[in-house]
Amino acid sequence: MVDSSAWLEYLADTRQAAHFADALEDGENLIVPVVTIYEVFKKVLRQRGESKALQVASLMQSGRVIDLDPNLAIEAARYPLPLADSIIYATAMRAEATLWTQDQHFKGLPNVRFFSKP
Repeated sequence: MVDSSAWLEYLADTRQAAHFADALEDGENLIVPVVTIYEVFKKVLRQRGESKALQVASLMQSGRVIDLDPNLAIEAARYPLPLADSIIYATAMRAEATLWTQDQHFKGLPNVRFFSKP
């Protein structure tokens, strides 16, 4: 599983993108929280327009999309993270997945593969 900031690095083909390529290109095992689609779509929509944002949303759905349900919302609320990050982390924990990220909020948490920003 890859968080929103890492998706954006990958899509922009930045120097950080290489850290996340293996996880993102493994569509068979990729888990995508629906809130990640929301965050990435919104950012791309603002920066690149509707057409590009829809292309990105379609690409993101090549993985297994996990919807937010009441039980996941309750699980997420137990983590001391901002709203979207809590949902992303709870989704990773429910799926027993490793979360790949460069977001400081996740640094030091179990099952997180953290890469510092340069």
